[in-house]
Amino acid sequence: HQVIFRYCDESGQVTKDSNPNGSLNNIAGVCNKNGNVFGMMPHPERAADAELSNLDGKAMFESILAHC
Repeated sequence: HQVIFRYCDESGQVTKDSNPNGSLNNIAGVCNKNGNVFGMMPHPERAADAELSNLDGKAMFESILAHC
């Protein structure tokens, strides 16, 4: 229960083609046993600022803030 994200296609299907880096079982994010620390391979912080010409990751941070 420590895998929290997997690479998938736009419809949510976990496929070999949706895995950009060849990670085992399409794993993109994991957390510790307590679930309060996690790490991700896709870097949403690099896609959360208009100055970086990409806002795709911003929604993830907004959803975390809304949940808190």
